[in-house]
Amino acid sequence: MSSSAPAPASARPVRVLLVEDDELMRRSFTVALERYGYRMTAEADGLAGLERFRDESFDLLVLDVMLPGLDGIGLCRRVRETSLVPVLMMSARGDGLDVVAGLEAGADDYVVKPVDTYVLVARIRSLLRRATYAPAPEPGRAADDGPSPAEGRSLVFGDLTVDTGGMEVCVAGRPVALTPTELKLLLEFAAHPGIVLERHTLLRNVWEYGWDGDSRVVDLCVQRLRRKLGRDRIETVRGFGYKLRR
Repeated sequence: MSSSAPAPASARPVRVLLVEDDELMRRSFTVALERYGYRMTAEADGLAGLERFRDESFDLLVLDVMLPGLDGIGLCRRVRETSLVPVLMMSARGDGLDVVAGLEAGADDYVVKPVDTYVLVARIRSLLRRATYAPAPEPGRAADDGPSPAEGRSLVFGDLTVDTGGMEVCVAGRPVALTPTELKLLLEFAAHPGIVLERHTLLRNVWEYGWDGDSRVVDLCVQRLRRKLGRDRIETVRGFGYKLRR
């Protein structure tokens, strides 16, 4: 589906919580995203956004970094204490400080303002696809042929177990909660154990960037995976990328 085409009317409305303190931007984003079929809820400060998030159910959060009361980075951290909902950060600065802080707080992706509506919708759709991701069957394999080697089975790498059918991850028998982006990144590594994956390949396959993206999103998501899976599980190959140790 083209990123410029509105969502079909028959689809269940996706609930998006937008937290943006600039009134003009808040109204502009709300109107624009509603035209694409999203069901929008907007708040002007971080504390109000946190309260609304706790009171209602949302499919995705769009958070500005600079917010009164509780900034977007602090809000993202509070959300991550209880939820794996996809989070898209918006930053007005291009110096990287907000980007790194937001991704370290648990955000899945970011955009720099001013942002074109088509770009914003494309990043939202990519996040939502990750949230409903399932490994694709092999070409030519019928549904009744049973699971392919890449789907519907458990992959074991030392004390790490990845259930590609149930989308569950365990370390030493203990379940590990991953965000949709973290899970898709791990599945990409698990599909190519021992093989070095370059950053631009991961940006394309996980974040769905069709253009040169910011490799910091890869680096910081790998750091978050290491904290959850063990620091030695994903190896850095300097000058190339990362690989999952068998």
